[in-house]
Amino acid sequence: MSKKQWQIAVSPPAEFPSSLSDIDPIITSVLWNRGLQSAVAVRSFLSDEADSALSLDLSSDGSLSFYDPFLFRDMSAAVDLIIKHLKAGNKIIVYGDYDADGVTSSAVLAQSLQTLHGQVEVYLPDRVSEGYGLNKEALNQIKEQGVSLVITVDNGIRNKEEAAYARSLGLDLIITDHHVLPEDRADLPDCLLIDPADKSDNYPWPFLAGVGVAFKLVSALLHRSQLNDTQKRLIAERALDLVAVGTIADMVSLMGENRWLVKRGLNILNQHRRPGLNALFKTAKIAFDRPLEAWNVGWQLGPRLNAASRIGHANSAFSLINTDSEEEAQSLAQDLNQRNLNRQQITAEIIKQVEMQIDPANLPVLIIGVADVDQLWNEGVVGLVAGKICEKYHRPTLVIARVKETEGTGVNNEAVSGLSFKGSGRSIEGFNLIAAVEECSEFLDKYGGHPMACGFSIKDEKSLDLFKRQILSLAEKSLTPAVLAPKLHLDAILPFDKINLSLVESINTLAPFGQNNPQPRFASLALRVDDLVLIGSERQHLKIRLSSADNVSTTSFWAIVFSAAADYKNLKIGNVIDLAYYLDINDFNGRREVQLKILDWRLSESSQ
Repeated sequence: MSKKQWQIAVSPPAEFPSSLSDIDPIITSVLWNRGLQSAVAVRSFLSDEADSALSLDLSSDGSLSFYDPFLFRDMSAAVDLIIKHLKAGNKIIVYGDYDADGVTSSAVLAQSLQTLHGQVEVYLPDRVSEGYGLNKEALNQIKEQGVSLVITVDNGIRNKEEAAYARSLGLDLIITDHHVLPEDRADLPDCLLIDPADKSDNYPWPFLAGVGVAFKLVSALLHRSQLNDTQKRLIAERALDLVAVGTIADMVSLMGENRWLVKRGLNILNQHRRPGLNALFKTAKIAFDRPLEAWNVGWQLGPRLNAASRIGHANSAFSLINTDSEEEAQSLAQDLNQRNLNRQQITAEIIKQVEMQIDPANLPVLIIGVADVDQLWNEGVVGLVAGKICEKYHRPTLVIARVKETEGTGVNNEAVSGLSFKGSGRSIEGFNLIAAVEECSEFLDKYGGHPMACGFSIKDEKSLDLFKRQILSLAEKSLTPAVLAPKLHLDAILPFDKINLSLVESINTLAPFGQNNPQPRFASLALRVDDLVLIGSERQHLKIRLSSADNVSTTSFWAIVFSAAADYKNLKIGNVIDLAYYLDINDFNGRREVQLKILDWRLSESSQ
């Protein structure tokens, strides 16, 4: 029985569907509630052509058109600086991040610069010993290697002090990032900055992933280059599969320009050009007999790429992406798959320990799990733990690991020893987590993130106690019962007799599905349970045959729920229920049938 509040999206005005009479009104209703509230916006979304407004053509036929990268204030200067170093034959470092977005960003920019004959290498910091973003010790090493230019991808927007240090070493620096800027612009790094989140730039699409920003820089370089259209196209297309992977894995919006990038990137990905990605898909037991979709990347490829840095170093993921050797690809893919299995086990163990700190009968407004004094949780997985706890209890969640510092001296010869803390948080709709963390920044060494997720570090136990008190106080003020109530957002109430294969195929044209463009969710009311079938080796899955209880329509469909049959133990044949679900197509033995994937259920009011 459902414990969630079903929230049905409002229907668009009657005149809105009538202006798009050639499109199924269910589709136009879904798109209206995605914010596409004009006929032009709907047709542009459904078209294979990119938005031509403010577009830049990389080829004569315009098929690679998208928002002009030179709309970024510092893009022209950044391109000029890179070209200067390319012509001089100077060493360039692409300084990335250790997650899937950062690794793909690094590969996109480095490979493109190498194609333009750049002397380019990639530096990915270690998640545990260095942490996120620029650090002084790494900059020292980079300078000693004779590097002249550092270009960050997917990081750097909050590294004012480190940027100043890079300049003091004589390094030129370009920061490309997509994360939220500091509230005070005086805290921005003093260098060339390319970040779509910078509102003063007025870039039309502020939600690019780090890899999307890297691709914009590559696009601007190609525009300025003397290469012919075919060469430009080949270089751009070579990067698009990685742009799709990084964008999906980083869970940014899949509307707007990101939709264009991911759609084209998935087309390239399905051409299976990279031995490393192919090997990783095979290791994940993904067959190539049907096209890869966004969910394959988000749920099967992304976690394995991220496992590289959670259990080891991200260099292995970067090597996998870049290798041309089938043998090396297979070895690296198997290694990442094993790391992912280890990551799952470690995550499950920490979740158990965090749940021991929670009293379900007296949940706080915000859950904070901290490793005991004798525990050293793997800090690479605390974000995953926070996400799982947040999802289960529907509370903003912070999970904080104790970190044993290596004894010795730091960059400025200061003593380094003892314990510090590194944490990660995940939030719920209605609570801006990064804003709350920023209000507690006086107790933090470093922090960053988004409204729904954050990361931070704390230097000592006293600061941890003060941080916990303040953020709990903030949460108590803003987390009302309405915010804390679990919600299920549904696109429309769908009569059973409106469901058919044609509708499902029309819905699939809205893909790729992801953030801000989820797979449409529907509800149907007053359905009669005609049959119940337990399936699976442990009878853990459930199939339900459903038809309309009013007997007006003879339509019936099978609905299925995976690994949750126990949640339906009170359901009986003959019950009349309301159902929330996705629409899907079941291909089996050459037959194509509509199938409903169950999200939630409740007894219909008519049967209570």
